[in-house]
Amino acid sequence: MEKAAIKIGWIGTGVMGKSMCGHLMKKGYKLQIYTRTASKAQDLINEGAEFAEPKVIAQNSDFLFLMLGYPHDVENVVLDEKTGILQHMKEGSVLVDHTTSSPGLALKIYQEALKKGVRSLDAPVSGGDIGARNGTLVTMVGGEKEAVDQTMDIFKTYSAEVQHMGEAGAGQHTKMANQIMIANTMIGVCEALIYGHKAGLDLH
Repeated sequence: MEKAAIKIGWIGTGVMGKSMCGHLMKKGYKLQIYTRTASKAQDLINEGAEFAEPKVIAQNSDFLFLMLGYPHDVENVVLDEKTGILQHMKEGSVLVDHTTSSPGLALKIYQEALKKGVRSLDAPVSGGDIGARNGTLVTMVGGEKEAVDQTMDIFKTYSAEVQHMGEAGAGQHTKMANQIMIANTMIGVCEALIYGHKAGLDLH
């Protein structure tokens, strides 16, 4: 399918989401976007993105991406009985959550999506705002392989590396492991600097 014919929705155009959307648009994809603070999406709108309410985006999207703040934001946006987007998504569409969230919530969304005929992927990323701007994110994906393969070309527009880690929740578990490694490295650096300071070394 031609890129211009693929309908992509994106909810959450903050520091990272904005850059990721920008890469998609530069590659020829058409986007409908939503963010709580509309002014933060103005640059994307100026470049051709269409601003729409989440319900409308859900109804139209072949692929719907989330890049939100916290797990409770994801749960509200996706599963809320009155305003949740899942109830409005098309059968056969794909929901991708890039938010660093809960493995348990990822599994819950996957199970609820199955009932609607929607494929769900948990796909947190590593690389921060710089990785998002440069299109060099590492994307860790949990969910069905068929859905991962279906979404791979989109992932690659802003990712240097994409790995399918296993079933629903596996992407979030991988991000947790990643964060544990980072935290331990930071603690080690701090301990080394404290030791060096007490020994009278030039820390620079």
